[in-house]
Amino acid sequence: MRPPAEVSVFLLSLLAPGVLYIMNNIPAFQEPLPILGMGMVVLGSVLLLLLLIVRHKTKVDPLFYVFAEFSFTCMVGLANALEQDGFISGFMSFYIKKGEPHLSTAYAVMMSYWEGVVHFILFLTIIRRMFAGKSYRNLSLLWAGSSIAHQIVFIPGVVIGKYGSNIRPAFWRNVPFFLVPFWAASLLFSRPTEMPVITADKVAAEQKKSLLSRPVDLLLSLLLLGCMALSVFRGFVVLDCPLDFCFTYIYQYEPYLKDPVGFPRVMMLVYLFYALPLLILLTYGLKTPGCSWMLDWTLFFAGAMVQTQWCHIGASLHSRTPFTYRVPADKRWPVIALNVLLAAVPALLALRCHNNPAYFMKPVPKGQTNSQKKKN
Repeated sequence: MRPPAEVSVFLLSLLAPGVLYIMNNIPAFQEPLPILGMGMVVLGSVLLLLLLIVRHKTKVDPLFYVFAEFSFTCMVGLANALEQDGFISGFMSFYIKKGEPHLSTAYAVMMSYWEGVVHFILFLTIIRRMFAGKSYRNLSLLWAGSSIAHQIVFIPGVVIGKYGSNIRPAFWRNVPFFLVPFWAASLLFSRPTEMPVITADKVAAEQKKSLLSRPVDLLLSLLLLGCMALSVFRGFVVLDCPLDFCFTYIYQYEPYLKDPVGFPRVMMLVYLFYALPLLILLTYGLKTPGCSWMLDWTLFFAGAMVQTQWCHIGASLHSRTPFTYRVPADKRWPVIALNVLLAAVPALLALRCHNNPAYFMKPVPKGQTNSQKKKN
């Protein structure tokens, strides 16, 4: 009897620490080019094993191979996080020295924890649902948002930060991990949105309500406006805005924004140029009935914001961040609260949209509600 696909993927992923341990103890594998070559061989071998795992299946979603392959790399990330924080040793030291030295930064450690725990659980859950014939599109959208946000901060951050002058060949293994989430997201968005069955009367009744008569949506709209303001403000701060309150904020509240590793600077610019337009669109969607795209984009955006804020908050407090760039002790709780709110608002919006989606469904044509049909 074959084990379930998610169990096979889980067991396969557990091989990652063993591969790292072997490479860490064989000098021939500890030079820049052999590290890159061995990494590609291992990932190719994992793909072949995955093909064997599902060879008896008549039809396999191509996203399975993405989720399963990324599950393997999640264990590599978790091993890195645990070793950098001193919980284990003997797995990643060779890779940090000759592969990707930027993985020892506080931001990369927090990113590795997110991959090794949150993404790994997501992958196994998605794969289980995939082969059980259950819906997995919404969970996949959460991952897509999280993964794309991770990549568009991480890769530019390495290039423009202090590690940009020390890029080794192994860094280029990130290219497929940068491109694949975009391809996966385009595939997911091209599939039909999962719409619940709601009566036409209920849809019509919900869509007649103004924003003022929907207190939860009104509060969420105000919170989204606050997120916009914060995104603009911190974008200006990292662009060296000369105003006094910008100078005060970066030195007295979030000095991590000027950490030379580059990740916080890139993240604030991503918020300014990418998150801000999305926040505007989501605020519009809360005000305008029938914006069915809200169901997908709120999930995608929630995944992105929670991931980036986890890395940002954790790195600004982590011991691997130099003391001068950490959040000052007397300002810690206000800064943490502000950053947690920035992660929580998109998550709450996604929850609201999926718990009561009637307002966002396509408007019902006149004369098509159930009550009007009965009168006719």
